[in-house]
Amino acid sequence: MAMKKISSPPEGLKVTNFIKRPSLGNQGREIRVRANFFEVTSLPEANIHHYDITITPEVPPSLNRKVYQEFEELNSKSNFNNILPVFDGRKNIFTFEPLPFKDSATFDIILPEDDGSTSTKRQPRAFKIKLKKVNEINMKELQRFLNGKGQCTSNVLTAIMALDVLIKHKPSMKYVPVGRSFYTREGSKSLFGSVEVWQGYYQSARPTPGKMMINIDLCATAFYESGPLINVIVKLLEKRNPDDLRKGINERERVKLEKELKNLKIRVTHRGSNNAKRRYKISKITLQDAQRTKFDDADGHTTDVASYFQKTYKRLNYPHLPCVVVKKDNFLPMEICEVIEGQRYLRKLNERQTADMIKFTCQPPNIRANKIKMGLDTLNYRDNEQMTQFKMKVSNDMAIVQARVLPIPTINYNASSKDATFAPKDGVWNLRYKKVVNGATLGSWSVLVFGSDREFPIPSVQRFVRELITTCSDTGMNIPNKTPPILHANPQGNVEESLKQAWIRAGNAANLRPQLVLCVLPNTGIQLYGSIKRASDTIIGVVTQCIQSKHMMQAGKQYCANVCLKINVKLGGMNSFLSPKQNPFLHEKPSILMGADVTHPPPGSSRPSIAALCASMDDRASRYAASIRRQTSRTEIISELANMVKDMLKTFYQTSGKKPERILFYRDGVSEGQFEQVLKGEIKAVKSACQSLDPKYSPTITFVIVQKRHHARFFPIDKRDTDRTGNCLPGTIVETGVVHPVEFDFYLQSQAGLQGTCRPTHYHVLYDENKFTPDSLQTLSYNLCYIYARCTRVVSLVPPVYYAHLVCSRARFHINGDNFNEESSTEGDIEVAYGDVKPELLKVMYFM
Repeated sequence: MAMKKISSPPEGLKVTNFIKRPSLGNQGREIRVRANFFEVTSLPEANIHHYDITITPEVPPSLNRKVYQEFEELNSKSNFNNILPVFDGRKNIFTFEPLPFKDSATFDIILPEDDGSTSTKRQPRAFKIKLKKVNEINMKELQRFLNGKGQCTSNVLTAIMALDVLIKHKPSMKYVPVGRSFYTREGSKSLFGSVEVWQGYYQSARPTPGKMMINIDLCATAFYESGPLINVIVKLLEKRNPDDLRKGINERERVKLEKELKNLKIRVTHRGSNNAKRRYKISKITLQDAQRTKFDDADGHTTDVASYFQKTYKRLNYPHLPCVVVKKDNFLPMEICEVIEGQRYLRKLNERQTADMIKFTCQPPNIRANKIKMGLDTLNYRDNEQMTQFKMKVSNDMAIVQARVLPIPTINYNASSKDATFAPKDGVWNLRYKKVVNGATLGSWSVLVFGSDREFPIPSVQRFVRELITTCSDTGMNIPNKTPPILHANPQGNVEESLKQAWIRAGNAANLRPQLVLCVLPNTGIQLYGSIKRASDTIIGVVTQCIQSKHMMQAGKQYCANVCLKINVKLGGMNSFLSPKQNPFLHEKPSILMGADVTHPPPGSSRPSIAALCASMDDRASRYAASIRRQTSRTEIISELANMVKDMLKTFYQTSGKKPERILFYRDGVSEGQFEQVLKGEIKAVKSACQSLDPKYSPTITFVIVQKRHHARFFPIDKRDTDRTGNCLPGTIVETGVVHPVEFDFYLQSQAGLQGTCRPTHYHVLYDENKFTPDSLQTLSYNLCYIYARCTRVVSLVPPVYYAHLVCSRARFHINGDNFNEESSTEGDIEVAYGDVKPELLKVMYFM
């Protein structure tokens, strides 16, 4: 199959600020796959007219759309000569012809009250809409960019935005829009505790070589269940049925309800259909029940809610339940309230809800592909009046793109192993008869069991320890101390003190500095785990390995082997490596791999963001060191990157005795809009770090963005190109058809499918002084995914970035005095004290 030649722009024209795709790769077996991209077969050719819209008074986006809808119905036929504008829900309107006024116009809109009743005292709301012409979008310039003949100007970006708004306008008026997706209750499923998951469709206009495509994917999000508030409360409080509420609720349940129901929108049902559309927002729950909640009626007499309702409407069925408070102090009995449909559930899902959500969203590739095709019927581009006016058409068929399956690398274990060098089949292998490359020596350690000796008797713990020692020894570790001290501790007690005791006992028993505390946890709760990691990483400076008590009781060989892999690298050992032939970049001359990530606090929190950098320490790229910094909350650019890079270059030199001549920097967590900013700030930081060590030191740098948060999915066409889960085979690479028109990017699905549809990783090269060819970078990135230290399967992400991600996650536990529950991360966190990881731990892979 002939590869398409990349068209070059006219001489001297710079078509991108980043690296252009040098050529196309040709390693591996060529195949074809379906991609969830649908070709725009007809693009608007004439200029698109762009208007700024201001709606006053300012209201939330959902109401903006209602105001706009009213405006559209009044004006599109009469005043606008049948022109149908499209609206982004906030500030922008686009039309295929100019609107019949010069530069700006103002319109008055009266929005009828929700309840549709004329007898209500509430007045209809008046709005002003001001339209102002901003620009004409030149669509020929977009076509030049797609053909690789022009730069991505602000005009091109606005053209893409206009197409985005055009495909979203109609669904956003009809369904519940959230970001680039919209959701429909059709096929929804109840999750535990009055929450339901709705199916949604994501859609985005994407520029690709020579054409625009629409990327369509499935998505899902949680909504509050609608319907009678009483039914919602039954589920929230885990009651069997509404009768269980007749005697009322206790204070703990009342507090829980107030937290869950705050800001929920409801309507009332006691005044007939006229008032059924009137909406209220719950502000709190009364302290007393309806019989004891008092207020002054219209005549100035004090009465209670239950008596008032019995006199005015009907007797309450649940007089012992508290009331919901709306407005300032309007009391509504719970039984007359209904939860309004389509309200997103913004709280963190609990474990049970998360498990239900995963079941709902986890769909094999063939089912996902079919549902995406069905989504096209829901989107219904064909019968979209606005798209017809703009002369835009979209294909009904998924794009078929060329792909390649890269060759499987060979992995190396210790030379004394059976099959010391082998190529894994289907991306998975096991450790049977294999020894790690460098086995660490574990001489000084102890076991700390969080739970009583009645619950976890010493003989059970010893049995597990024996199995673990045997497995670790078989796998190549050296464990001279086979009887570590065993201590029991209270899981609710002082964790730091318990760890210090375990540390002292380990040191005294072996007469050596303690290397490891093996912690047995009674459950999967994050609180105890977080406290252990905070104390061990930032106060004591000792490696810990946590294991679940259920696994200890079973003492399985496979589980012990996985634990062994983690312990070995935590103590400075090495598990496996790639041969020089599989990894020429690191072997030809001293080179370093770096991976960086930034993690942000949850919404509403003022805690700092955390930046982590991990870097390889030798030419085998199997051992890594880490550097961590805290920075201003929600800042994506790594502010102290220069010092972090300096840390890593020094550690590399101390470990290998060499200065890296080349740097390959993988950067996670950056969206397209931030590419320019990250590139300028972070490349400069890497260069200044090198120069601060030695003014003449200037290694060559390649900077690659790594993205997992995207909606590209690939589906095999031929049966021989599928793995056992129906996904594409590990090593499937896509670099044509659905990629950037000219820049050097590619999708690599390196992992083997476990469940659901695999998400490929998107690699985008922004800067390259190392002159990588597509083959050399793609192969290196894929091969590295086979030597992620803590499992025996190929992973979805290059290890340097994976490790940086683990370091960021771990740093969240380094807050002094935090109990790591879901609420602590968002409330009362103005001043928090973070502990710093001990320097000796940063040089080993403590985070595994």
